Amino acid sequence: MILTSNAWKDYELIDAGNGERLERWGQYILRRPDPQIIWPATLDQKTWQKVSAHFQKSTKGGGHWEYISKVPEHWKISYKNLNFYVKTMAFKHTGIFPEQASHWDWMISKIKSSNTPIKVLNLFAYTGAATVACASAGAIVCHIDAAQGMVACAKENLVLSNLENAKVRFIVDDVIKFVQREIRRGNTYQAIIMDPPSYGRGPLGEVWQIEDKIFNLVKDCVKILSKDAIFFLINSYTTGFSPVVLKNILSLTMGSSFKGNLSCGEVGIPTTSSSLIVPSGTFGKWEAIL
Repeated sequence: MILTSNAWKDYELIDAGNGERLERWGQYILRRPDPQIIWPATLDQKTWQKVSAHFQKSTKGGGHWEYISKVPEHWKISYKNLNFYVKTMAFKHTGIFPEQASHWDWMISKIKSSNTPIKVLNLFAYTGAATVACASAGAIVCHIDAAQGMVACAKENLVLSNLENAKVRFIVDDVIKFVQREIRRGNTYQAIIMDPPSYGRGPLGEVWQIEDKIFNLVKDCVKILSKDAIFFLINSYTTGFSPVVLKNILSLTMGSSFKGNLSCGEVGIPTTSSSLIVPSGTFGKWEAIL
């Protein structure tokens, strides 16, 4: 299963080839590396040179943005009624992962279909696209990320979507420590989202290595999943992680305690220059039958 979204108007994957993406973000064209794109480009080199900014990889790792034309510090793009700021950030990022739009639609639908108020826990929440999506559907959201700067971006995105009065709690914390405190407090949630990095550090230098930590974290999260839970979604961008791995983790941790459907797959972005789809991450999810 590979999920894509055809509802974007402010984002477009124009072409993909030779280890790079050519993307339109609003009115700006960006060119970024993507190691999975090992096939040749569809469009000619002249088209690929008409860009606003190009992320140049360094032979020593990392890289930098080269600006061909003037690009603002940040600018707005929209997906349906959701608004986000895009930035040319370090390590080729832009602050938004457009392939996640299919998940936003799914979460919004699940929350709106519920007959009770839904509390959502968003872990490794980054710039808060999923937080904005869930809040737009009327959910009460607890947004957790270890990086103060990312939480600040998430707050900006919430305001940009006219959701400044939504019930969202932003917390800068180590995800594992936060979940363990929630277990002791007896707090529960009807929905949990997580997008764990392959490697990272918490605000006090806590080391996160996905292979070592993911299973026990999910196991702890199940302890704060309420009996009337509606979904649990795990996203991953870790190279080599099969979607089945995430499904297996959910199966083993949720067991027979939660009745519902388990599924897994990939998310991807179709190019507009061809019929190709660029794979852009994996997921495993559990959903209650409402």
